[in-house]
Amino acid sequence: MAKADANLMRPGWVIEYNGRPHTVMGISIVKPGKGGAFIQADLRDLDSGSKTNHRWRTVDTVEKLLAEDKDFSFLYSEGDSAVFMDSKTYDQLNVANDVIGEERAKLLADGMNVVISFVEGRPVGVRLPKNTIVVLTDTEAVVKGQTATSSFKPATTEQGIRVMVPQFIEAGEAVVISTDDMSYIERAKK
Repeated sequence: MAKADANLMRPGWVIEYNGRPHTVMGISIVKPGKGGAFIQADLRDLDSGSKTNHRWRTVDTVEKLLAEDKDFSFLYSEGDSAVFMDSKTYDQLNVANDVIGEERAKLLADGMNVVISFVEGRPVGVRLPKNTIVVLTDTEAVVKGQTATSSFKPATTEQGIRVMVPQFIEAGEAVVISTDDMSYIERAKK
């Protein structure tokens, strides 16, 4: 095990929480108006499969379990799992969507390179590229009087994921989002 700052935690990490190994399924950094920022993490127990969430202050540390990381490429989805190919041996591996994260599994695209973490030979976490490009199928109408600089509106991607985008973004546009927290980053370059 190795100590790591809680604010460096990312989905796909395997950490020790309450004496048991847990996979980090999702994170969000919350900056309340009063007090210090904190990290909210969704966790899944590797042994029981139960899900929980926990908060850490940004100055806290977590015990990151030493896992073997291997490079894989996404091939296709099959029911409630995804099929990946080892980049070195060309072996195929089925990974359940709950190991990937239900929302993040929707972002998988043909040939996408990912890193799969193994603990004792079993896949326990999947790290997607930091950002990905998605196409918006639907956005809400702009409300007159709102400024384009600070307000966001809900939008839906082709994969069915809801993301908040700036007012000037329209349906049919491609945008770059973070795979960690599904947040808007920028318009996709043409």
